[in-house]
Amino acid sequence: MEGYIHSLESFGTVDGPGVRFVVFFQGCPMRCQYCHNPDTWNMQDAAHTMTADEIIDRVERNKSFYKTGGITATGGEPMLQIDFLTELFYKAKEKGIHTCLDTSGIMFPVKENEKTGQQMEKIDTLLSVTDLVMLDIKHMEEEAHKKLTTHSAKHSQSFAKYLDQKEIPIWIRHVVVPGITDRKEELEALGSFLAQLSHVEKVEMLPYHSMGKVKYDALGISYPLGDLRQLTKEEAKEAYNIVMQACNAKKAESIKRA
Repeated sequence: MEGYIHSLESFGTVDGPGVRFVVFFQGCPMRCQYCHNPDTWNMQDAAHTMTADEIIDRVERNKSFYKTGGITATGGEPMLQIDFLTELFYKAKEKGIHTCLDTSGIMFPVKENEKTGQQMEKIDTLLSVTDLVMLDIKHMEEEAHKKLTTHSAKHSQSFAKYLDQKEIPIWIRHVVVPGITDRKEELEALGSFLAQLSHVEKVEMLPYHSMGKVKYDALGISYPLGDLRQLTKEEAKEAYNIVMQACNAKKAESIKRA
């Protein structure tokens, strides 16, 4: 089996715990307005096709670097190639390598008629060899999520709940975009949602940046957010505080009711 790979990064420090070998998968069904990797959207634009063994071999060459880290699958959307992703993680676990999946959860089915036995079996098999999921929650409000990504918010939210049921460690990521995902009400809704989950280990509020604009220019694509200003680290920290205050308040309310 071969996977469609955009690129590899041998010294990732922001894609999970420790130093990571990061595999950027090609292909993504979402079209997030702030996406900084539009060159990963189309599967046929893959820079490489690689086998899982070829990737693991590269990790093994410098395994000492990854003692406190491991391998991270990102993209694009890795779950679009779930069979190859599962094989890669299986082989990583055979070598004692920590596995991390960075995903939007867009491939998780939300309608009962979509949750076929085979599809859910594939997801369960993948999760059996996944040590950590970094879940990107784009927006809590349904219509705003559709406008931002062209897809429903139900996928990521349902996947978050499913991961929690399976007791998979979760890191939540939320890009804070001025005028889009920085409203207090939306941030409080995210905090209240996270209060329902028991296996969230970390919450990251990522400040919006426009560094991906150059890729849009190179591809001849109009950048959706134009000259929207970048968010400051201070504003991202303030957003984090709002989320966590709402989360803690919701938890306290639930305890009081119990």
